[in-house]
Amino acid sequence: MLAALARTTQPLTGRRVHQLAEVGSESGVRKVLTRLVDTGLVTATAAGPSVMYVLNRKHLAADAVLDLVSLPGKLVHRLTEAVGQWEALPVHVSLFGSVARGEGGLDSDIDLLVVHAADKSSTALPDKIAMLAEQVHEWTGNFLQTYAISIDELANHLLAGEPIVNEWLRDCITVYGHDFRRLHAEVSRNVLGR
Repeated sequence: MLAALARTTQPLTGRRVHQLAEVGSESGVRKVLTRLVDTGLVTATAAGPSVMYVLNRKHLAADAVLDLVSLPGKLVHRLTEAVGQWEALPVHVSLFGSVARGEGGLDSDIDLLVVHAADKSSTALPDKIAMLAEQVHEWTGNFLQTYAISIDELANHLLAGEPIVNEWLRDCITVYGHDFRRLHAEVSRNVLGR
């Protein structure tokens, strides 16, 4: 709920906060909003029959809330910097899965797709991924789950109609290289002729 309020400066109804937060029941969201108003972190204003809620950005805890909301962007930035330092750069890297969808929790793995060229430079890739996994754990406390494939293996996934490709298309947040949807389209044209 705080994330929903932090993403805008516009006042929101309790119903709208519930829709954006996608948690609990609407009545439960209203109860939590009432408690947040009591703490001063959220302000409430009557607007006809509705109550409008807004994050009190002057509150001492507001900066912490805003920092928490920006964590996914910070993770992408750090991943981009780390991958950009690899000697053999991959063709594509993206986040996918629950973290990319904004649904990740304390126990969620951070799922990373790495697409590389099939050449001798890919032999160093496991070591780079292992080092990145250690960094991700230090940054987040979560474990990195990597799906590393070559361009040829991606083509085979497309030919076989592997369901995970649809997950990549739906969720992917590009960390490095071409956008996955663009890469998918290129490989599809080359392999499937479409």
